[in-house]
Amino acid sequence: MDTTRSPIKAKPLRMPGESVHEELQDVAFDLIAPYLLGSVVVVFLAALEWVLTLRHSPRDPWAYTAIALVVVGISVWKLWGVRGRIAQLKLGRDGERVVGQFLEGLRVDGARVFHDIPADGFNLDHVVLSPHGFYVVETKTRMKPASGEGRVTFAGSELRVAGYRPDRDPIVQAQGGARWLRSLLEASTGKRFTIRGVVVFPGWQIERMSEAWKRNPELPWVLEPKALPSFIEHDAGRIEMSEVALAAFHLSRYIRVAQRKPG
Repeated sequence: MDTTRSPIKAKPLRMPGESVHEELQDVAFDLIAPYLLGSVVVVFLAALEWVLTLRHSPRDPWAYTAIALVVVGISVWKLWGVRGRIAQLKLGRDGERVVGQFLEGLRVDGARVFHDIPADGFNLDHVVLSPHGFYVVETKTRMKPASGEGRVTFAGSELRVAGYRPDRDPIVQAQGGARWLRSLLEASTGKRFTIRGVVVFPGWQIERMSEAWKRNPELPWVLEPKALPSFIEHDAGRIEMSEVALAAFHLSRYIRVAQRKPG
C-alpha cells in the first residue's frame, strides 16, 4: 500500500513545441528503437551461426539458455530499479512545469522569466527579473503523505517537510543560487543587484513566514507556487526597466554560451 501521494492535483499545461517533442519521442521509441534492436539481434544470430558452422561446433542450447536467463534476470532487475527514478523524474518535471506556468504570467508586467539555467555544478530552476525585484526560484516537488496534510513548517532557520528535515537544505540551495546569480550579473553588467531566493513546494501547505523572515533579503521566501506572483507584485523593490532589460540581456547571453559547451 502506497504511503505517499503526488502533491500535484492538476497536470501542467502543455509547453511550447510539446507536440513536436512527443512526436520525436514516438519516432525514437516506436520506429527507430525496434528496428535498431531487431537489426542487432539478427546480425548477432547470423554471426553466431557462421562461427558455429565454420568451426563445426555442436549445438549447445542449454548454455545459451543459461546466458539468456542471466541477461534477462539482470535486465529485469535493472528495469525494476529504475522505476522509482522515472517516477521521481516525472514528478520533478511536472512540478517545474507547474511553477514555470505560474511565473509566465508575470511577463504581462514586464518581467523576464528564465527556466533551467545551468550554473556551476547545479541548475537554477527559474529566474524572474522583474521591476519589483530579481528572484531565483528553487522548486521542491515532494510526494505527500497518503493521509493527513502535507505541511512545510519552520524550525528556526531550517525547514521541516512533513516533520522531517530534508536531506538537502532548500534554504541553503536557494541562498547559493541567489549568490551565484548576483555574482554573474555583477561580473557581466558591473552592477550589484539584490537577488531574493525563493523556495516553492507545489501542492503543500506552507506555514506562514514571520515578518522578520520576509523582510530579511538573505532569507528566501518559502511559498506554495500560487502565492509567488502576488508576493512579487507586492515586493517593495523598484528596478528600472532599463536595468531589467540589461540583466536579461546578459543572462540570455550567458545561457546561450553555456548551452554550446560540450557535456
